[in-house]
Amino acid sequence: MLTLPPLSLYIHIPWCVQKCPYCDFNSHGQHGELPQQQYVDALLADLSLDLHYVQGRKLHSIFIGGGTPSLFEASQIKRILEAAKSQIGFEDDIEITMEANPGTLEHDDFAAYQAAGVNRLSIGVQSFSKDKLNLLGRIHDENEAVTAANTASNAGYQSFNLDLMHGLPNQSFDEAMADIDTAANLMPPHLSWYQLTIEPNTLFHSKPPQLPDDENLWHIYEQGQKKLAQLGYEQYEISAYAKPGFQCRHNLNYWQFGDYLGIGCGAHGKITQVQQDTIIRTVKIKHPKGYLATDNFTFETSVVEHEDRALEYLMNRLRLMTPIPKAEFEQRTGLSHTVLNDGMKKSIERGLLTDSSTHWQLTTKGHMFVNDLLSQFID
Repeated sequence: MLTLPPLSLYIHIPWCVQKCPYCDFNSHGQHGELPQQQYVDALLADLSLDLHYVQGRKLHSIFIGGGTPSLFEASQIKRILEAAKSQIGFEDDIEITMEANPGTLEHDDFAAYQAAGVNRLSIGVQSFSKDKLNLLGRIHDENEAVTAANTASNAGYQSFNLDLMHGLPNQSFDEAMADIDTAANLMPPHLSWYQLTIEPNTLFHSKPPQLPDDENLWHIYEQGQKKLAQLGYEQYEISAYAKPGFQCRHNLNYWQFGDYLGIGCGAHGKITQVQQDTIIRTVKIKHPKGYLATDNFTFETSVVEHEDRALEYLMNRLRLMTPIPKAEFEQRTGLSHTVLNDGMKKSIERGLLTDSSTHWQLTTKGHMFVNDLLSQFID
């Protein structure tokens, strides 16, 4: 039976100092002064139009992403969070994350963002190598990255994350391992460690850099995972590693097929409506000019059809390393877990997962071949 899952809020701030050559996110280079007041006014209006999706819940988590949200003043971030709290309400242990880049943050402002209500930071370091940062088009250097991490740690945030990439242009195995060691020495409770991929509509796609070959990529990944485990970081998601108790609650809600409101340029939302027996997805107007020129911010609303719910759930849930509860599948999709019987049987025969009365669990092979596993559920 379909039940209401936890509710999160995603807030998109689309501007950054300059567009990185690998980035396919909805971000726009800063040209002149940012319309902070106007944009936050629009965000609050956007939020108010989505309040009917709340359905009596309080917010489980908030994530302020971009772009580079730390380009906005702490006072503007505070306006957004105060409105969300007054109009929806917060769970007592709410996690509120804001993304920040070392090269675009006045580090004295960390305390101001915390005072505004942010209790977790995600810092886009990507690498501690000057050469690699230049190749990635980053505007910070290795010293600013270290300073940002130390400042976040000393500011008393309940947690902070460092984003690291591997498989970078001309990156050697030793350079990749050195990035992990440097990051770990800064003692972040959470690390995101993911491979650079070349995405369409990016500068790297039109002018591809020389990346490590597949053999070196696998060696970096395999040994990097071992190193992270030895350093006390538990892999709980495909590219996320955390010290015990410091998993990102917001991202966990995504991957567990929870609900989230999305406000801001191009923001996506996913909402369960129990009484109507529907799951819908929302997309907001993508470009800042269009978003700021309207009083109706939704670009598209679509229904997740009954026949698509199982696959959509699995596409999210299989990112996590933990067992999949059959009860969770039924609560989040409104379907009986038996609809997966044929696909699960084929997956078990291929050694991709195991089955119990209450859970499904991916095997080591299953985690390596998730796309192959998902193909077992496509007619």
